[in-house]
Amino acid sequence: MASLNVGNLGEYLREQRRAAQLSLRQLADATGVSNPYLSQIERGLRKPSADVLQQVAKALRISAETLYVRAGILDEREREELETRAVILADPSINERQKNVLLQIYDSFRRENGFAPGPDADVNAEADADAGSDARGDAGPRKDAGPRNEDAGPRNGDDAGAGTTEDQDPHS
Repeated sequence: MASLNVGNLGEYLREQRRAAQLSLRQLADATGVSNPYLSQIERGLRKPSADVLQQVAKALRISAETLYVRAGILDEREREELETRAVILADPSINERQKNVLLQIYDSFRRENGFAPGPDADVNAEADADAGSDARGDAGPRKDAGPRNEDAGPRNGDDAGAGTTEDQDPHS
């Protein structure tokens, strides 16, 4: 594990706290971490645990993985993969089944490019098998056009509603 660069982490946390317009006391209340301890972290005098960093990240609405990298707990490449997963999982415009399908596709591309699948790859496969078999009658993702957003209403093409043309922009 890399050594912690707590000075850099502390400066970054202070910047993020100020950008969120929170006092140290307000951040302490939001995280459940004591005000003096947070002050020591910001001044580079303490090495926070991953749990404390996660609480701070949640209160500041920033990526915990970014804090882990700054603290030397997580490698930069691992952070990028985790952030990609977090963005997919946090997207409110797609449902859980669609998120799982996207994560499966992401993992398959990573494997194809010589990287290990993410930590939740097996969980995602099982969840999609359960959700996918109900929605499509099979357990795997479709191989033709990728995930289908069945909640988005009529689509262009064969299954479009009456009066819909193929060249119509679905986002207008």
